[in-house]
Amino acid sequence: MANTDKPVQTASAVAGGAVSGAASGVARVGSVASVGSVASVGPVVSRTGSGPRNAVALLLVLGAVAYSAWLGEAFLGTGLSPVSSYVSELAALDQPYGTLFRTTDLTAGLLVLAGAAGALRWLPRRRGTVLGWAGIALYGAATVIDSRLPMSCAPTADAVCEASERAGLLPLAHAAHVVSSSVAVTGALAGMVALTLAARWYGTLPSLVSPLCLLLVLLELAATVWTLAAIAAFDAGYGTWALGMGQRLQVLLIAAWVGLLASEVARRG
Repeated sequence: MANTDKPVQTASAVAGGAVSGAASGVARVGSVASVGSVASVGPVVSRTGSGPRNAVALLLVLGAVAYSAWLGEAFLGTGLSPVSSYVSELAALDQPYGTLFRTTDLTAGLLVLAGAAGALRWLPRRRGTVLGWAGIALYGAATVIDSRLPMSCAPTADAVCEASERAGLLPLAHAAHVVSSSVAVTGALAGMVALTLAARWYGTLPSLVSPLCLLLVLLELAATVWTLAAIAAFDAGYGTWALGMGQRLQVLLIAAWVGLLASEVARRG
């Protein structure tokens, strides 16, 4: 009689080996999945080539330089006080260098808008980074609009202009300029805060959480409060409260931060 125990034992061994191999495979897959899960919460590593990153960085840094063109008032006879006048008054229609400053504002807005659009297209995207770059794009777009809606005159330096402004006798573009300027600064602030938080949460553009960049963001918030308080005082007839200095610090800090952002994009993307 044939011995049936041996085939049965052999079949059992084969089946056991198969089950053991499958279990081992599942364990390996689980291990890989676990590692992938852990890695997903770590820093976001850019796989974007240096070409797109450098293009975004170049657009941003040129935009920051153009946005700082108002510093040229130190060498030009503008007739406006840097302590008490709005930066936007340099580009007013009745000012001698108005065309120059309107052109540099337009250039700055277009460059920053293009840089932000490129970042949204080419750089790693997470919720925080998308919100941040959208804020920078809004800042650029509003700056473009700002340059196309200039003030008619300089209310801090011209009593007739101030009286006309208070009476609502100036063109609509003059009043609209206040709105577009506010939107530009709001976009810049939103972008600065969102990208800083994204750097903290996701590890993207890590230099944005360096002490220097954090200091710039805090100073920007303080300068914005100063500027808003000074504008309220001026509108209420209590003087300018060094409005010009507050606003100049505000826009200078934005330009400096965008320049640092450009440097970090070029290094890490």
